[in-house]
Amino acid sequence: MPNRIVDPKKLSVDDLIAEIKKYSPQKDLDLVRLAYDFAAKAHGTQTRKSGELYINHPLATAHILAQMRIDINIIMAALLHDVPEDTDVELEVIEKNFGADVASMIRGITKLSVLKYRGVERYIENLRKMFVAMAEDVRVMIIKFADRSHNLMTLDAHPPNKRYRIALESLEIYSPIANRLGMNEFKELLEDLSFKYVYPKEFERVKQIRDQAVAVNIDYLPTVITQIKKELGLAKINYFDVYGREKQLYSLYQKLLHKNWEIEKVYDVIALRIIVKDISDCYAALGVVHQIWHPLKGRIKDYIAQPKPNGYQSLHTTVFGEGGHIIEFQIRTQAMNDDAEYGVAAHWHYDERGARLPAKDVAWAKELAELQKDILNNISDLEVMKVEFFHNHIFVFTPKGDVIDLPEDSTPIDFAYHIHTEIGNHCNGAKVNDQLVSLDTPLKSGDVVEIVSDKNRKGPSPDWLKIAKTHTAKTHIRNNLTKSRVNEWLHTILPGKKK
Repeated sequence: MPNRIVDPKKLSVDDLIAEIKKYSPQKDLDLVRLAYDFAAKAHGTQTRKSGELYINHPLATAHILAQMRIDINIIMAALLHDVPEDTDVELEVIEKNFGADVASMIRGITKLSVLKYRGVERYIENLRKMFVAMAEDVRVMIIKFADRSHNLMTLDAHPPNKRYRIALESLEIYSPIANRLGMNEFKELLEDLSFKYVYPKEFERVKQIRDQAVAVNIDYLPTVITQIKKELGLAKINYFDVYGREKQLYSLYQKLLHKNWEIEKVYDVIALRIIVKDISDCYAALGVVHQIWHPLKGRIKDYIAQPKPNGYQSLHTTVFGEGGHIIEFQIRTQAMNDDAEYGVAAHWHYDERGARLPAKDVAWAKELAELQKDILNNISDLEVMKVEFFHNHIFVFTPKGDVIDLPEDSTPIDFAYHIHTEIGNHCNGAKVNDQLVSLDTPLKSGDVVEIVSDKNRKGPSPDWLKIAKTHTAKTHIRNNLTKSRVNEWLHTILPGKKK
């Protein structure tokens, strides 16, 4: 089973260099050591709440990124990210020594250093700054996720109320943003590190449930892995690896809540991943799995043909194994696996040979940041913001196959206004999966939604405000209703003078 990001306890710069040597050219290592020496000298004898030297924090942050095989400039920026704010060394000195690219990332991180709970209005303003920084350079968020991860790893040094605040912020804000950027490694790391501080009793309960479920399957899975490897070989399917992956604790907690805490209804406590060469091998491997084991009805999901909004691609199937065991398989290429784990960060990721992965299109991430930044300008309520940006999201499809990303429990009204204001204003009905439904029907991931329009419709109904879930839809509905009332008033006092 591949290693996840692990907690970097006591580290030295030599440990960091050793981690980077696994994937980076030798010529870059001197620059990393220089960045560390510069940061260590700048921070001097500064200490953290735990009493340890402050330099250990940026060193650990850099090490977390090195475990992701990340680009050297990002690692140097991580080593230096607190220098301008916490020491007398100015950013211009860093730029002179390490270049404009590294300095630019640090400038973006420094802007985010004020992101704290200080009242709703101030907090939303700081979130706007986050989206501005993300739109300008997504790498800033990659460093920020690593920085926050290490802060969570060392939360015990803080008083309980501060531990809870930082963990809750990480769970409700940082983790969902990582998810929207497709960065599953950080999403899961941030969630599990926060979980035990926000819901300590539930954390212990879920951990015990998972440990028991893993113990039941621990002896059976090696047999399954051996069998599937043999059958893939006989079918001449190129595979790189087959391994098991335990379900992350917070994700298991969320699923248990939906399943009334019945663990036997959760089929992916341990999922087996098959990593193959190309897309055709994915479907061929799925056929092999189904030749060996019978699939559960409704549990085959093709995220390759229909990716999730954050770019996630994989084939999922759940099968009946021997002895009553139920197993989930996830089948994907190595590139899909890298994208699933690292998301937008895969753009700056190196493979095991030290080769830079092909450039990924990160424009969608910047477009997302720009869109959210603009919408935030009209939001003054923190709970509305959480629903709009950080609530669980679903993905539905237009009849042409375009993917639409909406908050969970969104309705056809939200879908219609997401497509276009006029589509929303003239919405007269909806079809979901070719079936007529009421406009208050909650949509589910994978639904194909078609809006039935009526050009003669004068505008939205006031009742739609009770149906709509998104800020965008509600804003357009209110604006249209206000405009209609103004026009009616003008028509009353000035007949023929509508505006």
